Parts: sequence; C-alpha cells; structure tokens
Amino acid sequence: MENDKEKNTAEFYERLKVELDNANIWPAEYLYKFIVPSVADNVERVEKAFDRMGAVIKTTKSKTGKFTSVSVDVTMNSSDDVISKYKEVSTIEGIVSL
Repeated sequence: MENDKEKNTAEFYERLKVELDNANIWPAEYLYKFIVPSVADNVERVEKAFDRMGAVIKTTKSKTGKFTSVSVDVTMNSSDDVISKYKEVSTIEGIVSL
C-alpha cells in the first residue's frame, strides 16, 4: 500500500506527463532547473545524469555559496524520458526541482 508521499508523487508525475504531452511535440527541447546544496559531488551528479545527451548545462552559485543552481537544456524524446530524469536526480540529497 502506498503512503501519502508516494501517492502525491505519483499524482504529480501523472499531471506533469499530461502537461508535457499537451505542450510539446516529441522530441523537444526541455529546460530542467535544479537547486542543490554546494557540497560533496551534488553538482557533478546532476551533470553526470545528463552526460552524453548533448545537454547545455549552466551552474550558478548562490551569494553565500551554500547552494548551486543548475540549468540543463536538453533534447528529450518523450514525457516519460523527462520524468525518468527527474526521478533519477531526486536521489541527490537536498535537491530541489524547479
């Protein structure tokens, strides 16, 4: 049985899939935006998730340096691929998807 967090997450991804499919003809350019704590290998882990995909990745540290914003502009083949990348990077501790 799913807990509330899992149910909410599943519902979020279902809604996102519908929105993505309504707004795009695949393959399409997609812009991911994340904020990660500037510790350990967080930024590298985000970059590695998009390795060899032709992604344009920009990083900007916050004024205090505690956080880094990561923008990833990449061509994705489907809404399922977009969502699978969100799930892949969600394992990075402290990551926030915008």
